[in-house]
Amino acid sequence: MAHLQFEASLTAAVKMDAPLQHGPVPRWQRKALDDSQLALPNQENAGVRPSSRTPGKTPKTPLSGKVTPKTPQTGSKTQAGKGNKTPGAKNGRTPSKTTPLEDRFIPNRSTTDQDLSFFKIMSSSDSISDSDESTNSKQDSKNLEYQKKMSENLNSDVEGRKILSFSTKPKPSEGYVNNLKVLYSSGKMKAPKSTGTRHIPQSPDRILDAPNLMADYYLNLLDWSVNNHLAVALSSTLYVWNATDGSIEELFQMDSETDYISSVSWIKEGNILAVGNSLGCVQLWDVQRKKCIRTMTGHSARIGSLNWNNHILSSGSRTGAIHNHDVRIAEHQVATLANHTQEVCGLKWSPDGRQLASGGNDNLINIWDMNSSSTPLHTLTRHQASVKALAWCPWQPSLLASGGGTADRCIRFWNTNTGACLNTIDTGSQVCAVLWSKEHRELISGHGFTQNQLTIWKYPIMSKITDLTGHLSRVLCLCMSPDGSTVVSAAADETLRFWQCFTVDKAAKKSSALSNRDKPNSMMRQSIR
Repeated sequence: MAHLQFEASLTAAVKMDAPLQHGPVPRWQRKALDDSQLALPNQENAGVRPSSRTPGKTPKTPLSGKVTPKTPQTGSKTQAGKGNKTPGAKNGRTPSKTTPLEDRFIPNRSTTDQDLSFFKIMSSSDSISDSDESTNSKQDSKNLEYQKKMSENLNSDVEGRKILSFSTKPKPSEGYVNNLKVLYSSGKMKAPKSTGTRHIPQSPDRILDAPNLMADYYLNLLDWSVNNHLAVALSSTLYVWNATDGSIEELFQMDSETDYISSVSWIKEGNILAVGNSLGCVQLWDVQRKKCIRTMTGHSARIGSLNWNNHILSSGSRTGAIHNHDVRIAEHQVATLANHTQEVCGLKWSPDGRQLASGGNDNLINIWDMNSSSTPLHTLTRHQASVKALAWCPWQPSLLASGGGTADRCIRFWNTNTGACLNTIDTGSQVCAVLWSKEHRELISGHGFTQNQLTIWKYPIMSKITDLTGHLSRVLCLCMSPDGSTVVSAAADETLRFWQCFTVDKAAKKSSALSNRDKPNSMMRQSIR
């Protein structure tokens, strides 16, 4: 008999469709119990037959508690031998619409996790059987602990979730945190908080007359120093405008009326001004003492562009030659860069001082390495017109922006390490100058015919932010103030217009002013002979 009992136990354990011993009551048995409970009170009434329902239909009564009949029992008219009238009879009374005494919670199947509900029911039954057959062995305790840890890691907060989901969910208790909500909401892209749109005035803050300003596209007649001094070349006379107090001083005037000033550039410290003229000479002027401290020759034609790199001054002439001058020594010409066939109208050193970009009337851009002057590092040939507008990105030293003339009308962005063109935007008009903003990821460009406007672009998407109009002729030069908030434009209509187009943070402005005040201004003055 023992082997038969063992075989029966084994069969019951292996058989998958055996009834659950500790699970819930099957649905068909629950319906049978409900039908029997409904039939008992109805049998007491005379002329009422007990209702017989098939197990396949879902009862509309709760599982436990007092049964509320579908039709009201009190006050209903019955006839002897005919039983109750059907609800569709003509003289039948409609059911009452009053709310029953006991409300029902109807589960929402669309929001109920059936798999999780089954898992919780079975896990609760397993816990009951485990409690009945508890052992004190260490191996079983380790297995239980391992299963508990796995359940916590794989099922997250299963213990805190309910089996059924109702249409009206109760409010969570105070201090409750849903781990799944934190998990799936942590990777969402949060919209940036609105900081307010930056206001850009459409009219200039100040307008200055510039009589006799030469309307020559290839010249660079404007530069703003770190000491807030603006140098302006008007034909043969050089003026310095103090932006702090608004005073104007004439620095010098050339001897002959036929000669003219063709380019100006401030040293980084702001106390020395380099001036190139139509005679092919470069002069160094001490602005405070109003004295020419040095004259450097070497070019055979006018000098249209100048740019500083610490103690090295680069000059580009009409012949296409570029000279590097070391202003500390007597033999100042230390290098000659020759790859342009026509006039050099743009020169810019990179912020780190390692590369020099030169643009010419031959539609070329040459990238020169500071340590090698024989051949250019890259020669860029995408532009279809002369290239005067050159500007290095202040936060990315290898990024160069360039603008082409009337036949090109494009702003191009270059990676000077590889020589690749990163982006091109057609502006629709001649590009005369380009400047990067120091405070924003933006740049401003000056243009010629037809609108003679200044355009502010959003980098890197290059969407147009706004156009600043007012000049009657094409823009020739652009310069930025030391704090980066103001841009001055010089145009062929002989006016200088100051635009408050870039706002500056007050805290950053204060720290920058303190650092500039502590810089020694006489360091380069002592080294120039």
